[in-house]
Amino acid sequence: MVHGYMGKILRLDLTRNEAVAEETPDDLIKQFIGGRGFGIKILWDELSPNIDPLSPENKLVFTIGPLTSTGVHSASRWLAQFKSPLTGTYGRSSGGSHFGAELKFAGYDALIIEGRASKPTYVWVNEDKVEFRDANLVWGMTTGNTRDFLLDETDKKARMVTIGPAGERLVKIAAIVTDDMRTASRGGGGAVMGAKNLKAIVVRGTKKPEPYDKEALKEAIKEQAESYKSNFAFEGFSNFGTNMSVHFMYLAGHNPTFNFKQEELDIVERFSPEVLGQYMVKHGGCHICMIRCWKTYKLTKGAYAGTVSDMPEYETYFAYGSNIGNKNIESIVYANKLSDEYGIDTISAGSAIAFAIELYEKGIISKYETDGLELRWGDPDVLVELVKRIALRDGFGNILAEGTKKAAEIIGRGAEKYAQQIKGLELPGYDPRTAKAQGLSYVTSPIGASHCIGWNTFELIGFAIGKPTDPLTTEGKGELAKYCQDETALSEVGIICHFPVNMGMVNAELCSKLLYAATGIEEFRDPKYLWLVGEKIFNLERAFNVREGFTRQDDTAPERILREPVPRPPSKGQIFELEQLLNDYYKVRGWDIKTGIPTKDKFEELGLSYVAKTLEEMGKLPE
Repeated sequence: MVHGYMGKILRLDLTRNEAVAEETPDDLIKQFIGGRGFGIKILWDELSPNIDPLSPENKLVFTIGPLTSTGVHSASRWLAQFKSPLTGTYGRSSGGSHFGAELKFAGYDALIIEGRASKPTYVWVNEDKVEFRDANLVWGMTTGNTRDFLLDETDKKARMVTIGPAGERLVKIAAIVTDDMRTASRGGGGAVMGAKNLKAIVVRGTKKPEPYDKEALKEAIKEQAESYKSNFAFEGFSNFGTNMSVHFMYLAGHNPTFNFKQEELDIVERFSPEVLGQYMVKHGGCHICMIRCWKTYKLTKGAYAGTVSDMPEYETYFAYGSNIGNKNIESIVYANKLSDEYGIDTISAGSAIAFAIELYEKGIISKYETDGLELRWGDPDVLVELVKRIALRDGFGNILAEGTKKAAEIIGRGAEKYAQQIKGLELPGYDPRTAKAQGLSYVTSPIGASHCIGWNTFELIGFAIGKPTDPLTTEGKGELAKYCQDETALSEVGIICHFPVNMGMVNAELCSKLLYAATGIEEFRDPKYLWLVGEKIFNLERAFNVREGFTRQDDTAPERILREPVPRPPSKGQIFELEQLLNDYYKVRGWDIKTGIPTKDKFEELGLSYVAKTLEEMGKLPE
């Protein structure tokens, strides 16, 4: 067994109720390290092209990394990877909390879920003992109630991931939720679990990974802690979480309003860290993380008084706030709590609500189609009601539960113009017109519009890759987008959280020190090798989508982003220059400019000759 790893991958066949512990292949470790690398390699090898994402043939892969549970800060994240029912692309969604650490303690480097159970089922993984248990009692329960019941049935110290009613109803924007309400939300992983009749995976373990060099690891962790404490963003994230950025992002023009129409909305004072901090009653964090960006809120007034919930993150303030013109903080907190309990992605749900409100405003849909609801900008009651209806596929919510791309196709009448999505995944809370590398990451992302695939934090504040950067220019944005995408991929083999990586607290050099001390693998000592692995992962994800039929024509943005200038300062008049940016990006990537497909030479350079061979045999490799 390699140091830092547990040496086993647990394969769960729900059709046969069989659990098999397989050895973690040494070649998989060396070539892909862990986390995101493991997941995409398994999916590439084991999924046939063009399968239905909600069929038993789809696989759901949970991965962690060699740094998980070793004492490294912010390295407890886990990834869910699958073919997405929302987009038809490769799907990757990231979750936090303690589940990833517990999976490592149980003795596994990854879980592979395949098949479909004949009835509602949950899996109880107690180290080497695996049981497939009847989940009829908890089927239909919200995530919090499911947690309480299953901990009573298993072990109070266990950790779990579960789905709520949305996942059971195959809502395409359904999330996977941990026992303490951390979510892997994007792309519909909750619907994949629901389609497999899998309510939850409960895990308990007492094993620990053995680092290669304990003293070197201790020194690297000390360096990591010092880097955190000296970083400009550390105190803000520790005190306020992602609340610290809401008002700044609006003033900088990045925070979208009114379904990305970007009309003025006077939210700055209302959404300042100081005001939002008044609701805060508790701090918390993921397993071994000194940032502790979790915040618990308590509402003491208004229609939702008495609600105690996790703080809405920046993205939820955007989705349930500015993007629907809503300034009622209490309704955002309550809707966020409902989303966690029902198990839905707040970004996609908020985008679907904004989409519906604009369709209503334009007269494309009427009260008849909305079941009597009058959809108005800024109405907190509409927000709360539609979150429920989407999660439960109730009435008009059944259409929005398909995601905005499919919903627009169902509604017709030009509705697609108002669906703010890329490859079927709804845009997060940064306008591509106001930060061009960020937008470029959206359109080229393998999972659709995700800020977490290549989060250009420093472009947003005007400084990137060690030099001043104007977010409104197109020059050099291909290089910047590639840099951030590859950096994110290399950090997600650890798996280290996005915040410290994208805020400059952790870089490839520190990652290499941590990984080598944990594993003793010689190649991991070289930061250049980690960059190579990050680029390899991103290109393999691209190849997965090419195999599914995606090309350059799918690397596009909504009509509003391409053709409607931003109406408010400081980015007034800006649009997203798609073709120019794509050409620059493909050139930097070494991809064919006409098709957007990596060339044979690029695949071979990255050690992916077998991928080139497959695509060539399918007639999908550019000549």
